[in-house]
Amino acid sequence: MAGNSYGKLFKLTTFGESHGVAIGGVIDGCPSGLKLDFEEIQNELDRRKPGQSKIVTQRKESDLVEFYSGIFEGVTTGTPIGFVIKNTNQKPKDYSHIKDVYRPSHADYTYEKKYGIRDYRGGGRSSARETATRVVAGAIAKQFLSNIKINAFTSSVGEIFIDKPYQELDFSKTESNVIRCPDEATAAKMIAKVEEIKKQGDTIGGTVTCVIQNVPVGLGEPVFDKLHAELGKAMLSINAVKGFEYGSGFCGAKMKGSEHNDLFNVNGTTKTNLSGGIQGGISNGMDIYFRVAFKPVATVLQKQEALNSSGELVEMQGKGRHDPCVVPRAVPIVEAMAALVLADFTLLRRQETQNW
Repeated sequence: MAGNSYGKLFKLTTFGESHGVAIGGVIDGCPSGLKLDFEEIQNELDRRKPGQSKIVTQRKESDLVEFYSGIFEGVTTGTPIGFVIKNTNQKPKDYSHIKDVYRPSHADYTYEKKYGIRDYRGGGRSSARETATRVVAGAIAKQFLSNIKINAFTSSVGEIFIDKPYQELDFSKTESNVIRCPDEATAAKMIAKVEEIKKQGDTIGGTVTCVIQNVPVGLGEPVFDKLHAELGKAMLSINAVKGFEYGSGFCGAKMKGSEHNDLFNVNGTTKTNLSGGIQGGISNGMDIYFRVAFKPVATVLQKQEALNSSGELVEMQGKGRHDPCVVPRAVPIVEAMAALVLADFTLLRRQETQNW
């Protein structure tokens, strides 16, 4: 299987399956001399882990990360950082009913047709459990990017949206509720909606908005390696993501150029920021902001028609522990992937300036 690594200079390779012994990763290219805050790394994992509230999957995993290399006395050595997160609450029997059945809108069918074999226990390698390893690497990338601030939050659940621009939000309130929405009134509506959907044995989608501040001018390349293109790729690699837009996004397609242009101030900043902090694929120093759309979780606790390995249409019903809405647990994953992108481009920019 290819495609288990992300990044050029700051590179993450992950391994492991949802119900295997463990999941883990190797971070290659992290600079030496970075003093790590292990408590903060674990805090990022705790934001993503299952079982943290009544509106997420009730799988109980401590998600404690163990580091095996690349760190000496709490400081990175510049060698590969190897780490493992053990799976301690596997219940493979929850998936025995789908051993020979392909769940609708899951990777079951495509995975088996491509590789000729699949680990049906929780989706195996295609499970969102793999994203825990990204959060570890992203937490380290955040510490490397000490001056850059990355804040993601739940901006919609179903038809319930935050109706304020991000500049009016207090990001310190994002962690004050289980849905991770910094607007308290909207958060209450979102939580009630997810609880309602959960009682129905159904699931619901939503969006995560991410704001990146204090980004220097000059990250990104103007042709294939555009900064927004890499951010889009990173976000679309997250399980359940169906869409990505940055800056004015699709709303910009409705505007005239005279309305959409970000006019300059004398210091190089712009009066507006419909460009979303990126112009010509290169950061311009303004806030980078984007939105990521997550589909409803495919496993529903209702009877649905499915296809089995014998080519027959059969009736199946989801069982086990699943998220009624993946969005609140996706918030730290979005931040982590954004941090990996920026860490990679920061090192590339450093390399460019040294070579120049």
